[in-house]
Amino acid sequence: MRGPVDPVVLARAARFVLRGGLVALLVMWGAFKFTTLEAEAIRPLVEHSPFLSWLYPVLGVRGTSGLIGVVELTAALLIALRRWAPRLSAIGSLIAVGTFLVTLSFLVTTPGVFAPDNPIGGFLMKDVLLLGAALFTAAEALDAAVMKRQAA
Repeated sequence: MRGPVDPVVLARAARFVLRGGLVALLVMWGAFKFTTLEAEAIRPLVEHSPFLSWLYPVLGVRGTSGLIGVVELTAALLIALRRWAPRLSAIGSLIAVGTFLVTLSFLVTTPGVFAPDNPIGGFLMKDVLLLGAALFTAAEALDAAVMKRQAA
């Protein structure tokens, strides 16, 4: 007996909310990267990053922010394709994994990130959960791609 809540329905709803939330956040943050306000807001993080700081001399502050936005929007679009193209969705989730790992690296590379008067450290910690969501959606989409290939 399953009880009052069907675990299959609950799991399906959880996957939908997890994937949809991940897509929505990536679209929102990706779109913001094209604004001057956001480009300047991420500047203290990016300029201390060994992974991204080299982009400033090449693309400038706005260009670097725009490139990050393109990566985030691309990941979101690919993740959203799960129903029709699970393999592409898995690739999008893996791109998101990379973005969240880079973002989490700011916790180590940004001076004063954990100072009591600096809200950035707490803000960045949310990416631990988003990293988990991206890993889960990648695994789930890869599994769906295998099932789709076997059914064909």
